[in-house]
Amino acid sequence: MILTENIKRLGIYFFFDKHGDVDDYIPYFLKDLNKSLDRTVIVVNGKLTDKGSHILHQYGDILVRENKGFDVWAYKSALEYVGWETLKTYDEIVLLNSTIMGPIYSFKETFDKMNCMDLDFWGLTKFFKYDADPFGCIKYGYIPDHIQSHFIAIRKPMINSEEFYQYWSKMPMINSYSEAVGKHEAIFTKHFSDLGFKWDVSVQCDDLREFTGYPLLMCPKLLIKQYRCPIFKKRSFFHNIDDYLDNTTGEQTSELYDYLDNHTQYPVDYIWDTILKSYPQADIVKNMNLVYILQKNGKKDISHILATRKIALVMHVYFMDLLDDTFEKVSVMPKEAHIYLTTNTREKQILIQEKFKHSKFAHLDVRLIENRGRDVSSLLVGVKDVIMDYDYVCFAHDKKTAQVTPTIRGAGFAYKCFENTLGSQRFVCEVIETFESNSRLGLLTPPEPNHAIFFPTLGAEWGPNYDITKELAKELQLTVPISSDKPPVAPFGTMFWFRPKAMKPLFDKDWEYTDFPEEPNKIDGTLLHAVERIYPFIVQQSGYYPAIGMTDKFAAIEYGNLKHYLRGYNLGILGAGVGPYYPKMREEMCYRMASKGGIVVFTKALIKKVLRKVLPPKMKMHLREFYGKMRNR
Repeated sequence: MILTENIKRLGIYFFFDKHGDVDDYIPYFLKDLNKSLDRTVIVVNGKLTDKGSHILHQYGDILVRENKGFDVWAYKSALEYVGWETLKTYDEIVLLNSTIMGPIYSFKETFDKMNCMDLDFWGLTKFFKYDADPFGCIKYGYIPDHIQSHFIAIRKPMINSEEFYQYWSKMPMINSYSEAVGKHEAIFTKHFSDLGFKWDVSVQCDDLREFTGYPLLMCPKLLIKQYRCPIFKKRSFFHNIDDYLDNTTGEQTSELYDYLDNHTQYPVDYIWDTILKSYPQADIVKNMNLVYILQKNGKKDISHILATRKIALVMHVYFMDLLDDTFEKVSVMPKEAHIYLTTNTREKQILIQEKFKHSKFAHLDVRLIENRGRDVSSLLVGVKDVIMDYDYVCFAHDKKTAQVTPTIRGAGFAYKCFENTLGSQRFVCEVIETFESNSRLGLLTPPEPNHAIFFPTLGAEWGPNYDITKELAKELQLTVPISSDKPPVAPFGTMFWFRPKAMKPLFDKDWEYTDFPEEPNKIDGTLLHAVERIYPFIVQQSGYYPAIGMTDKFAAIEYGNLKHYLRGYNLGILGAGVGPYYPKMREEMCYRMASKGGIVVFTKALIKKVLRKVLPPKMKMHLREFYGKMRNR
């Protein structure tokens, strides 16, 4: 069926937000869509706030229903709500949902293009055939070519058909995401195509079939730029990282964002608004590649920023034998900065004041604080009266990590912290300019320690501090997702740059020294380490993102270290016959290590691998004979 003039079109838009909020990307989307619709029914799974209801009512009828059946039963409920006889009066019905964002190009362009095509149903994008059923419930036993269910348009011949009515009337309850795909999305297209109904998609990219099975997620920039795809997936910003890295080198999401920001009119703040409040920061930071590599000897002129922004350094000074080093670290701050140094005794305060008496900063204040709460109380109590006066602040403290021996290991941790917060005057300028250029950046922290005894930090970022961090989050009324299987993007070592207004919820709590444990206190599992991990979630709650920052010099070190670690693991794991790809390797190793005797099996395989490499040929022969006899016993 070709659509001509006086087209009567119904839109059924499925919406879900766990908070019941309606983010700005929704009305932006619906405003353009409604130019091509005669009526819109918005079906909401779960709750809807009063404010959200007011927004949505401007764009159509609202049907709020119980949050069950996923999008499939939302569509079914909306179709029944409109009524089958009324549905037959429409030339076209569009089923679509809030998992897509846009439009980049007006939907009118898409509708005008597809009106001229003789079709019974159509969509925006296609998922290509996959010769397996990962969901375990696809009736064909594989994933056929299909229109993705975030946008499917059905025309009158199909609307009026008994087959379409029966499809929805007999739709079983959908109890999981897998069933939503396996019992609807993956089969809808083939089911009706096999019945003789004609279909196509507007984003014609079959030439990418051998490139990727899922173009919209794996190469969204390409679809928008070269194929004029009007939408992108919200999931792009929090999708499973392993799946991305099984297909791409990790560039797909940041490339999408940069293109949207620099080459389209789409308001990218809408992306931040919706993903930060609802999705894990670890996934957002990785998928968006929020790691800033800044020049240690850069040449950026930030005089215009310093003329209009207030910059501060807050530093807790405890070790007088490190005072000369502390003086050097503080000296890299711009002369326009305000410096707040805190310490715990009057004697130390006098020594610090004497050391800094000739400094040329715009303001210098050496404050005496209680010796309770260490550097954390320095920031949350010691300077709470002034902190919100500033635009950008660096927080640091002198550092020994004396509990780690030999002490060079602790010195390496301190180097990592200072190099990537106060690495040089030029680097500090680069940091300030980075905050100025990235309005959603709330926290910039060095990468976590991973050398020597600190190596397990990678994978054990929570340590014994998860429960107490969750308690603190509850007390601070945070609603962003915090889970034990997603690491915090936290400043391990408690040195970082931040935007004070992004940290406001933390400073709104009236902290006192007595909130913190008395000295001496244990290393982990206290409020101090909960605060260390809560910083990035505070920022996220405020609508900003945390990120990692490094000097270019240290980025080279970090890359080399991580490559060395990964290569070492690969040598062992591949040598044990596990591979060849990361997800499979990790899954298999977890299984082997968890299985009875798994460690022994893995160790034996690794020893054999090493011995084969280092033993002379004659001994290798004897070794093979020995293992042969052992197997035959």
